[in-house]
Amino acid sequence: MALTSPRRSALSDQVITELRNQITSGEWPVGSRIPTEPELVEQLGVARNTVREAVRALAHNGLLDIRQGSGTYVVATSELAGVMHRRFADADARHIAEVRSTLEASAARLAAERRTERDVRQLDTLLARREEAWAGGDADLFVAADATLHLAVVSASHNEVLTALYADLSDLLRDGLRADVGRELRPAFHLDHSRLVEAIRAGDTETAGAEAASHAFSCLRETA
Repeated sequence: MALTSPRRSALSDQVITELRNQITSGEWPVGSRIPTEPELVEQLGVARNTVREAVRALAHNGLLDIRQGSGTYVVATSELAGVMHRRFADADARHIAEVRSTLEASAARLAAERRTERDVRQLDTLLARREEAWAGGDADLFVAADATLHLAVVSASHNEVLTALYADLSDLLRDGLRADVGRELRPAFHLDHSRLVEAIRAGDTETAGAEAASHAFSCLRETA
């Protein structure tokens, strides 16, 4: 879709918005390489300098990473997620696990109180997808499936602020899990998440919170 504007600054803003939409919609997922500069020029119908300015702006905001000789990659899904990623990229893994444990335990307890039938059906589907990824032995698919299931648990809390905060942190949390898992799916990473889903289904807030709280530390125990 070609973009036009009488002012260059306004046109650049339009390009930034268009590229951001590609990221937030999932069209360009985290870890993917975006189209090259010439490809974007052709797609958007704007000058090379306008595209370059927009890409640099999103890189400055933390959504993109410009890697000389390789391309430009998506590293976060929002400006806040980008800030979180940069700020805590070198944080102690245990500290990240403690934050994840706290957020997920609170969300799981709320999910057990507020879940809908639709939430439970989605959790069942994502749990099955996680099991399939494990059985297939693909570490990247497993990490993605695991992260999606945990995000769905948080979403089932029906707390918009908690869900948005967790979503902005999820890229960082997923990076931590990916670093632990690497290319090898060791048994310690295959935790039984069915107990968590069943506790949410049954409205058992105590069990749901305890299960969610423990998951974040399992990989740490394995790699310690």
